[in-house]
Amino acid sequence: MIKSLTIAALILLLSIIAVPAQPAAQPQPGSLDSILDQMDRSAASFHSAQADLTSTQYQKVVDETDVQKGKAYFRRNGKSDLEMALDITSPDKKYVLLKDDKIRLYQPSADQVTEYNVAKNRSDVEGMFALGFGGRGHDLLKTFDVKLGGNDVVQGVRTARLELSPKTDKVKNMFSSITLWVDPARGISLQQRFDEPSGDYRLAQYDNIKLNQRISDDVFKLKTSGNTKIVTPQG
Repeated sequence: MIKSLTIAALILLLSIIAVPAQPAAQPQPGSLDSILDQMDRSAASFHSAQADLTSTQYQKVVDETDVQKGKAYFRRNGKSDLEMALDITSPDKKYVLLKDDKIRLYQPSADQVTEYNVAKNRSDVEGMFALGFGGRGHDLLKTFDVKLGGNDVVQGVRTARLELSPKTDKVKNMFSSITLWVDPARGISLQQRFDEPSGDYRLAQYDNIKLNQRISDDVFKLKTSGNTKIVTPQG
């Protein structure tokens, strides 16, 4: 089973790619099928994305909100391989990288990399990938019951609010619900919220987005020191 920290890192990575392109005309949000169809079409032409990321985590038990900021990167390497990276700059420096079936979390303050192998959970990775831009809309139906909840204005765009309820106990143990705010014109979500059974939630928002532009290979490499410690949790 993937460790909880791995899931948190993966959700951060996968949520980075639900980002808007250039401003466009704003048609009325249509039916659920039409929105999922548009997401399918957008996924077919997707190659890469990079954006400024603001991730807000609320913890109910202590009634505190933690805000992290940085940059997020994604690219499709070949036909299906996914490479994703986070460069968090505030409040603390850290890097998260998904590449070669591994998630690596680098904390410069401790000069330590925590490494998780997700090869056996690749189907979970691909399933969560469907939540973000670059994932097919109809793939959501494999893991979630999807309902069109209404229309909300997000970043000046009238979006369709998709409310996702997990179908399996495995996913329910992680998330009680997931909400996507989808631009119906482009088939991409402008905002995402992940609610946990504990009452905690994470809200992901994006800015300065660049789509389908070349991303340097250096982005997908950890800048460690010669003394960096590598830790591989068991189980």
